[in-house]
Amino acid sequence: MLSRRVSVAIALSGLFAFSPSGAEAQDRSQRLYPSLQRPPGDPEVIARGRTLYGISCRACHGMDLRGGDLGGPNLLRSQLVLRDLEGELMAPVIRDGQTGPGGSSMPPQSLADDDIAAIVAYIHDVLGTASRQGGPPPGEEVELDILVGDATAGQMYFAERCASCHSATGDLAGIAARTGTPKELQNTWVRGRARTAEPPPVTATVVLESGERVSGELERMSDFLVVLTLPDGAHRSFTRRQGVPAIELEDPMAAHREMLPQYSDTDIHNVTAYLVTLQ
Repeated sequence: MLSRRVSVAIALSGLFAFSPSGAEAQDRSQRLYPSLQRPPGDPEVIARGRTLYGISCRACHGMDLRGGDLGGPNLLRSQLVLRDLEGELMAPVIRDGQTGPGGSSMPPQSLADDDIAAIVAYIHDVLGTASRQGGPPPGEEVELDILVGDATAGQMYFAERCASCHSATGDLAGIAARTGTPKELQNTWVRGRARTAEPPPVTATVVLESGERVSGELERMSDFLVVLTLPDGAHRSFTRRQGVPAIELEDPMAAHREMLPQYSDTDIHNVTAYLVTLQ
């Protein structure tokens, strides 16, 4: 039984992957797919088709028609399905089977014509109502509640990982009121700055062999060249060879970049729940 299902999946993969000719592709670009122009189907037929699909098709094509565990293709992207209007393309394949590229084959299915028609109607119904892959669920947009963390745990995390640079009574005092919404607050602290704020400049100090130290805003740095903007606005360049002269960097965003891949979802939720209390 399993081998038969696998052969069916392989066959459908080849069958539904057939590409239309160039003329057909050009024609499609100027109109909707026929499948998307069908009127709504009979609810009773669609319901029966859903049951039959679950019995005969789900293992290969998945519950959502986007491919199943046995390797069946994504029917929602199938050119054959999209070009089908009333089963004229799908029904013969389901009923009679077909040999696809590379010798893969789909054996004939022992289903009555009205059962095949019901499966076709169900596939068309799903195609007509499905959102794009990864799209939001149907209905009104629901505002997500991101305040699901533990504020006490967030305060402990803040004290351990953040307090060396930030203060709840200093730079972050009233941050919740300043950022407006919990979502924007979370984005701000994870990003390390407000969405509309420019990143703070990186300061570099060039330590010359003579011991002289030259500091300024870093404009450019490579293995061979360092360019600074000095406090008076002048630009100064330094040639480097094998790491000489030495460069000392002060990058306010470095810690945030280093910590970003270390945050777990729980860490983010907990810290956000704590920062919301800083009104």
